[in-house]
Amino acid sequence: MAFDIDMIKKVYSEIPSRVNKARELTGKPLTLAEKILYSHLWDGIPGKPFTRGKDYVDFAPDRIACQDATAQMALLQFMQAGKTEVAVPTTVHCDHLIQAKNGAISDLQNALNTSNEVFNFLESVSDKYGIGFWKPGAGIIHQVVLENYAFPGGMMIGTDSHTVNAGGLGMVAIGVGGADAVDVMAGMAWELKFPKLIGVKLTGKLSGWTAPKDVILKVAEILTVKGGTGAIVEYFGDGAANLSCTGKGTICNMGAEIGATTSTFGYDASMERYLRATDRADIADAANEVKEYLTGDDEVYANPEQYFDQVIEIDLDTLMPHLNGPFTPDLATEVGSMNEKATENDWPLKVEWGLIGSCTNSSYEDLSRASSIAQQAIDKKLKTKADFGINPGSEKVRYTTERDGILGIFENLDAKIFTNACGPCIGQWARYEDPKNAPKNSIIHSFNRNFAKRADGNPNTHAFVASPEMVAAIAIAGRLDFNPITDKLINEDGEEVMLDEPTGWELPPKGFEVKDDGYLAPQEDGSGVEIKVSEDSDRLQLLEPFTPIGTDVSKAKLLIKAFGKCTTDHISMAGPWLRYRGHLDNISNNCLIGAVNAYNKQTNFVKNQLDGEYGAVPATARAYKAAGIPSVVVGDHNYGEGSSREHAAMEPRHLGVVAVIVKSFARIHETNLKKQGMLGLTFANEADYDLIQEDDNFNFVDLADFTPDVPLTIEVTHADGSKDTIKVNHTYNAAQIEWYRKGSALNKIKEDNAA
Repeated sequence: MAFDIDMIKKVYSEIPSRVNKARELTGKPLTLAEKILYSHLWDGIPGKPFTRGKDYVDFAPDRIACQDATAQMALLQFMQAGKTEVAVPTTVHCDHLIQAKNGAISDLQNALNTSNEVFNFLESVSDKYGIGFWKPGAGIIHQVVLENYAFPGGMMIGTDSHTVNAGGLGMVAIGVGGADAVDVMAGMAWELKFPKLIGVKLTGKLSGWTAPKDVILKVAEILTVKGGTGAIVEYFGDGAANLSCTGKGTICNMGAEIGATTSTFGYDASMERYLRATDRADIADAANEVKEYLTGDDEVYANPEQYFDQVIEIDLDTLMPHLNGPFTPDLATEVGSMNEKATENDWPLKVEWGLIGSCTNSSYEDLSRASSIAQQAIDKKLKTKADFGINPGSEKVRYTTERDGILGIFENLDAKIFTNACGPCIGQWARYEDPKNAPKNSIIHSFNRNFAKRADGNPNTHAFVASPEMVAAIAIAGRLDFNPITDKLINEDGEEVMLDEPTGWELPPKGFEVKDDGYLAPQEDGSGVEIKVSEDSDRLQLLEPFTPIGTDVSKAKLLIKAFGKCTTDHISMAGPWLRYRGHLDNISNNCLIGAVNAYNKQTNFVKNQLDGEYGAVPATARAYKAAGIPSVVVGDHNYGEGSSREHAAMEPRHLGVVAVIVKSFARIHETNLKKQGMLGLTFANEADYDLIQEDDNFNFVDLADFTPDVPLTIEVTHADGSKDTIKVNHTYNAAQIEWYRKGSALNKIKEDNAA
């Protein structure tokens, strides 16, 4: 039986009337995304339709999911909200704090030894406030959610950007910062700008070496890393119906890499099969009763150009396997074209590691198809040229694949089976003793992101993204330019052999099985649970409310002008820094250390205007803060791309940064800045970015008149005494301006609860 089945049945009992009213309101057929959005409005159907990309709207999500790295800060904030339990079903999943090194058993024990303080904290907070807790080793949050909590037509938010994975089961599932999650945990509405809609029509059927992963790799090439910003991507067509549910999840998962608010598919037979296979026949039965409300209207899919802001069409019959990368997930290369491209760009053709798993591709189907390639290597006497690493997505997947001999096939090729956790995908990989000085090399993986230093901390690692079966083939061949469709390999007997097309199972033929899935239910009454945080802990720190920045901001000094791509990994690195995610002051020592200084093209080396010396970004920020001087960060396009981690906003705020001024923002990061009571601003004239000089001071001229839809004015004073006056835009509404005035959204929540 499903978790929270009564809540799900309530959603299904209400969705027909709400969708029908939304059709009347809009006067048109509705996309699936619109049906879910309008049926989850906080205040019910409004008097007029919302304007896509403009209107801020209050929603009522059905549930929340948090992973252990972001849950720490989210729960530390929730503890200040004055509530006795969470208002909606919420879960915490321990998947980020487990480092991949020696193998599953050893690595899990090491994580328990080194992070037990954090795990105990998360478990106790979960127990106290009615939150479901998934133990270390239970699995990767998004795979566990897909197996247990996702349901067609639902709305979920999660403190991880790849929450969007649940779109594979027909949800609108959106990654948010912890402060957004706290709002919903505290029983408040969740605010989102009503998204634009991108339709992707899929025709045909995948075959041969092409996999669901290749669909999103192609979409990433078309839309780029910012092409989906502010939009929901909705997939439809006969090609969509031909995909498995977990394949749909893979596609939705990597929608985060194009900046999409989320991605989703309409309810269909593959979702019903998956629900029944994962012991949720009760959801499938309930969904079948309202299935016409769990997909887009026929008229929408027949004439998509009339109902979507943008439409893309992809023919699965002709889609080729892709490798995307290095250093960005939208740089696509068709298999077979890599040799020329790699040679031209000086990418190492030798592949040192093939990594299969992550929240994107760690399902039973993924592992079974990849194992079919691994078995061929054994049968055809091929020696693998690269190392193998496997991360099963959940204990249910791990146990079932072990039972069915799938993991044994990889082990016969000397693969390391890592813990059911994120591992190398998020930088939790002990590959090198000294990553910064490690050699130039190439790896291939089935993960979602491949930014520099993302997997192993080595800036010289060229990471390429592909499907699990393609990862297996290229790891066996040991070359990036290997094309299994056409190329032969030499086996141990000196014979030429070819790899056959991958085969596998959508779902386990003998069903899923697990002995201990790792779930701990909370106490019904958690009032007696005591949460302890040691004052001398270097891992956990109780939060102090931020002081309002105010309206008189003058002589703020430039902290850093970031050059080029500045993701949340650049602003607040993961990897070894994950250990400090619950301690704001300690983790602030990684603030912007990966951002490239526009003036010297170095990282973590900026000018301190107080003494003229160059030093680390956090140390410089602390010097300004100690002197009572505010600071400003300037950035380029799509600033804050990547993770949902609110630490990338909280750290600058903690260190005295009052404003981040950029050419454009990634959605989640802009919201996170607002939540923490900061100014997230964009240049009205992008060319003004070039006016900013290394010794600049910033005077905010009209901040006292901070008003929705009205640009702000900044006087930029240069070292020679000259000045430039620039205009900056913002997207703050009245409620968000109130967050700024109170010092943070959390301060406002506490004030409202005390009233």
